[in-house]
Amino acid sequence: MKQILAIICMLWTTLPTPLHAQQRETWAEYFSRTGQLEDAESAHWEQTYDELCELRAHKLDINRCSREDLQRLPFLSDRQIMDLMEYRDRAGRLESPLELRMIPSMDRQDADMLEQFIFFGAEASADTLPSWRHIIRHGRHQLTTLVKIPFYRRDGDRNGYLGYPYKHWLRYAFSAGPRIKAGFVAAQDAGEPFFAGKNAAGYDYYTLYIMVRDAGRLRNLVLGRYRLRFGMGLVMNNSFGLGKLNTLAMLGRTTNAVFAHSSRSEANYLQGAAATYRIARGLELTTFASWRKVDVTLNADSTSIATLLTSGYHRTARELRRKRNASTALWGGHFGVNAGRFRLGTTAIYASFDRELRPDVSRRYRQWHPAGRRFWNVGMDYGYVSGRLTIAGETATGTRNAVATLNTVSYRLCSNLSFMALQRYYPYQYYPLYGQSFSDGGAVNNESGVYLGGVWMPAAGVNVLFYTDAAYFAWPRYRASQSSHSWDNLVQVTRDRGPWSLLARYRLRMREQDNPGHSALTYKREHRGRLAATYASHHWTAKTQADLACCHFAQNSLGCMITENLGYVHRRFRLHATVGYFHTDDYNSRLYTYEPGMLHEFSFPSFWGHGIRYALTARAELGRHALVLAKIATTDYFDRSQIGSGLQTIRASSMTDMELQLRLQL
Repeated sequence: MKQILAIICMLWTTLPTPLHAQQRETWAEYFSRTGQLEDAESAHWEQTYDELCELRAHKLDINRCSREDLQRLPFLSDRQIMDLMEYRDRAGRLESPLELRMIPSMDRQDADMLEQFIFFGAEASADTLPSWRHIIRHGRHQLTTLVKIPFYRRDGDRNGYLGYPYKHWLRYAFSAGPRIKAGFVAAQDAGEPFFAGKNAAGYDYYTLYIMVRDAGRLRNLVLGRYRLRFGMGLVMNNSFGLGKLNTLAMLGRTTNAVFAHSSRSEANYLQGAAATYRIARGLELTTFASWRKVDVTLNADSTSIATLLTSGYHRTARELRRKRNASTALWGGHFGVNAGRFRLGTTAIYASFDRELRPDVSRRYRQWHPAGRRFWNVGMDYGYVSGRLTIAGETATGTRNAVATLNTVSYRLCSNLSFMALQRYYPYQYYPLYGQSFSDGGAVNNESGVYLGGVWMPAAGVNVLFYTDAAYFAWPRYRASQSSHSWDNLVQVTRDRGPWSLLARYRLRMREQDNPGHSALTYKREHRGRLAATYASHHWTAKTQADLACCHFAQNSLGCMITENLGYVHRRFRLHATVGYFHTDDYNSRLYTYEPGMLHEFSFPSFWGHGIRYALTARAELGRHALVLAKIATTDYFDRSQIGSGLQTIRASSMTDMELQLRLQL
């Protein structure tokens, strides 16, 4: 421990005095600032991260983008989006990033974040598609590829996995201005066969899409693989999912949008076509159809489905037998009315499977899981935005005729203080196959609760976020054999001044679970805290972060982690080093941190046990068309002689990975 502290002190003393303007916080750092443990371990959060990577690579033209385009940015509220659109309508166009700070509801941090996802385009042209000659001559091509090389072997690499231990993928994207985009992704996880067996076509996973936007009345058309989000997500949202802190930033806004699926996620996409058509001013109709294969676990009868799988792993013969062994079809639409400050929409979907869903209901918490072949959901979303007040919500029903509802009210008391209240009621009989929305339990099912939060800016550069969330689960759930409760509380304070940025966070979460003897429910109490200090000059950045976790259930579990980050930027070259020391009693007190990494790679590792983590990342721009990145990272454990379990077991106390990435742009 003394050696780690000495290294941190030495790194701080080597920092130069700032002589130039400091570097801004990147969007990924902001994203990590708003995350919590369950977010970092969520596939939906990883998908949101990947979607933001795509938006960063293909920025929005602030002078042409629509309200739906801006809704793809999770840090903007409905109030901010409306103010931005009204400012653009009055001014005609935006010419400079300084104009973003003239929008009343947008603070400096939000303006800095927005600037990283937009550009200030030239005069708008008519809503017509460019000619084929223009597309061919002026289209932009981008090819990105990555390989991850482990310097260790897992038990599955010796006997069990059918492929080699290297993870690799490639991504191609073509764009002709903001209206035409196309691309494909090919990906391979470590251990999966390559040009062999069921993967005779090469990669284990492919995705392909073509997207056309703003062609006359055709607002959006996507062919291939895509994702959708309507209203508050009670009926349809296979796009992004955000945690409770981001809910405060968004202030409960609704979203109606169609996205191309350019992610490496193998589970959460639709395949076919989706289109949004503007019927008249303020009236839009979106229709979609999808058919795709899915991974499932079959019951003993080999005809019905026990479980829908989402991991996407196909490394062993058993996993390959489950690969795309069922199919599902989906049809539906959304009709939306936007009358200035008022919004109203209706979403309807119908889904079917070629095999019957028949989950194992011997455990009570599975009794209300979806069963059968055909399912439907219908919902109505609504919203109102005024100078200070924002109201949004959605009410939906489905196959079992249960009614679910989610409603939010946010109010800006003054320029530096806003409050939000959120109520949700998801009966256990309601189970949307494609729904995803605000919840404590992770599903739009078997939950009711109230969330109260606020954002306060008491002084320039000071931001205070706070919330309390109480939830009730009427039906038994995993690790709770009867009705249970949870209570979640958080306060976070950030202070930005000059080259310094400070953060302090405390969270108390209590959830009822079965006691070790399964005779009664008892509260599992978690206390989590974080202190972070960031210094940024023109060339240097340094960040020290301390995390603490205390979990009390059957016994106390304590954990702490100290992380130091040091970055250097010089023209087209960047270097970043991370050193972290962690010591936790067990898995319950595990901790996570953000590591800068490769493009389109989710980098929020979690740690438990006793050890040290260190990583080095380098990035170099080779002219205007090439970008090269490399990262090498090691985790050394002091409390074990092997890492992992089953086929993932590593017969050593340390693991080192190297990642290499190349991006070409023409």
